[in-house]
Amino acid sequence: MDKSALFIVGFFVIGGAGFVWQQMQPAQPVNGHSMTPANLSGLEVGDPIVEVVVPSELSANAQFGEQVFNVACAECHGTNAAGQNGIAPPLVHITYEPGHHGDGAFLSAARNGVTAHHWRFGNMPAVEGLTDGDVKMVVAYIRELQRANGIF
Repeated sequence: MDKSALFIVGFFVIGGAGFVWQQMQPAQPVNGHSMTPANLSGLEVGDPIVEVVVPSELSANAQFGEQVFNVACAECHGTNAAGQNGIAPPLVHITYEPGHHGDGAFLSAARNGVTAHHWRFGNMPAVEGLTDGDVKMVVAYIRELQRANGIF
């Protein structure tokens, strides 16, 4: 075997070994936070999934977003977006931090629904009757709740 062929084989063997080694490593937290959903085993169906600290003041946009959220989203996502066990996830959770789920993800979810991928509550249907502006105000509300709870 000539030196070029030996080099190519060595390259693929070392690369393959590196890939296998990397796949065997435990998942690393994103931004110091785990994306693993909370342990829900001690909660009854409908119980809030997280405790949410509500800021003492909300911006005007967030106040409007809270009103829209309470009408269109709270039935599933719970009071103050704390989630409801067995129904829907909390939106005040590191999984929905802006760096992982940008504001556009909320708009897309409201318009089109979402295939379940972080939580095991099933797929989220589209939300009828909301304008893009309504959803932007809901996002302002959720982001202010997130910041008050240390999620940036």
